Amino acid sequence: MRSIKFLLLTITFITVSISSFAWWGQNGHRIVGEIADSYLSNKARKAIREILGDESIAITSNWPDFIKSDSTFNYLSTWHYINVKQGLSQNEFNSALGNDTLTNAYTKLNFLISELKNKQLPLDKKQMYLRLLIHIAGDIHQPLHVGQFEDLGGNRIRLQWFGESTNLHSLWDEKLIEYQKLSYTEYTAWINHTTKAQRKQWQEQPPNEWFFESYQLAGKIYNSVTQPEPKLSFRYNFDYIEMLNTQLLKGGVRLAGLLNSIFG
Repeated sequence: MRSIKFLLLTITFITVSISSFAWWGQNGHRIVGEIADSYLSNKARKAIREILGDESIAITSNWPDFIKSDSTFNYLSTWHYINVKQGLSQNEFNSALGNDTLTNAYTKLNFLISELKNKQLPLDKKQMYLRLLIHIAGDIHQPLHVGQFEDLGGNRIRLQWFGESTNLHSLWDEKLIEYQKLSYTEYTAWINHTTKAQRKQWQEQPPNEWFFESYQLAGKIYNSVTQPEPKLSFRYNFDYIEMLNTQLLKGGVRLAGLLNSIFG
């Protein structure tokens, strides 16, 4: 009976939608990658260079989005996110993740970590898996990548951003970042300020805690839209830019920790 309850919990609370094609925008991923690069160990940096050559983490981070133009990679679409019913406690959330066997960001992040630790993995697989890991680690720090199935992580919630029609997911993927009018290197220089204690704390947290953190933030973002097709502008940016920047920063720091643990 206990195993059946866990199975029902997983089926009820974690559902992946194959209709949702979502990601941090190009700059979002590059910011996360650029931050991660600044905290790599020498050993990890050398190993990554042997795999990617002259391609930086920031630039390679967008590869999993660019390949969406090739239908042979369609099977990767659900690797970018996980849709979760709102209102779970942390214990319920962790129980569901622990029993999850679906194809989504959580199961595939764990798969990629395991594969990249295999020293016998062929170079072409290392390149592909490393690019995917860099990308997915960034994706899950965009809170709506741990959003609801009913609205496809905010993709079905329409709104206006400075008079432009868009949706809640797109606002958090790209619009808020674009509004700052900074290149990814300028943006990184703006927010990449951490203490050693902060980095240690963030990097010691396991991935399931990253997911739950984004899940909680997604709930706050959903609650920020209280009327049909709201008109958002300056005030929304003021209220949520700190959350956005903290998630970009944590994404980069944690990605560095992950890469150091795999290659260091």
